[in-house]
Amino acid sequence: MSEARSGAGTSAPTVLRMILGRRLHDMRQSAGASLADAARALRVTPLTIRRLEKAEVALKPLYVEKLLQTYGTGQQEIDEFVALAEQANKPGWWHAYRDVLPNWFTAYVSLETGAGTLRTYEPHYVTGLLQTPAYARGVLGGGFPNGSDEELERRVGLRLRRQSLLERENAPTLWVVMEEAVLHRVVGGPDVMREQIDRLLEASELEHVSIDILPFAVGAHVGACAPFTYFRFEEPELPDVVYSEILSASMYLDERADVVAHLEAHNRMSLLTSTRASKALLNRMRKEYS
Repeated sequence: MSEARSGAGTSAPTVLRMILGRRLHDMRQSAGASLADAARALRVTPLTIRRLEKAEVALKPLYVEKLLQTYGTGQQEIDEFVALAEQANKPGWWHAYRDVLPNWFTAYVSLETGAGTLRTYEPHYVTGLLQTPAYARGVLGGGFPNGSDEELERRVGLRLRRQSLLERENAPTLWVVMEEAVLHRVVGGPDVMREQIDRLLEASELEHVSIDILPFAVGAHVGACAPFTYFRFEEPELPDVVYSEILSASMYLDERADVVAHLEAHNRMSLLTSTRASKALLNRMRKEYS
């Protein structure tokens, strides 16, 4: 499930589509059918079946119905599955921002929206889910220097819309590890930074949000690398996923070894500080911007 930015040519699947793709895979295997068997039933290539199961393409109701009939599924279950497939094919809310949402990032927003747990490591900026409008405007303005004012406001609007997931009834758990350097990188001026730190202090009081800040004094550590986000889902059909990016590429990783390596790095980094020390550092930096 790894792809570079330049290679992301399809729309991102919703989490429901990912779940149904996994179920199709499991139902095929339970029926003892191979990829070739399923492909013959639809008169397509085995690659098409694989892409359906990996949620890389939309779940066409006629395809789904024929496959489930081939697997010996009962009609009631087929009807329920087809109804879910039609629902899964509907664009996510982020589709309305497709004019300013890069193809390579649509999968991220989909995963973020459906995750039950998010862990992030941020060496450069405050994580997007906790940015204030002014801070987001400064970050996005620097990241897209050739964009118009209208595009900038659309990007800010998208970032703020993403933040609403922290306010919903079934809000995910968010655990952020940031470098102290983030607080010293002045985005938008002292007033913007002070407001941003207030936002972090406020968020740190939420039961489902944890913020750890690694002070410069910890020196070299295992996670001193590119930013990454770890996603865990409530649905057992979905594997844990890690997203990471560099200047010219982004990757979505679900191989167990890759996921475990990032999870262990996040755990080790969190042990280098404490909630109390992080809040003290935030308050000290707030005074510096006053």
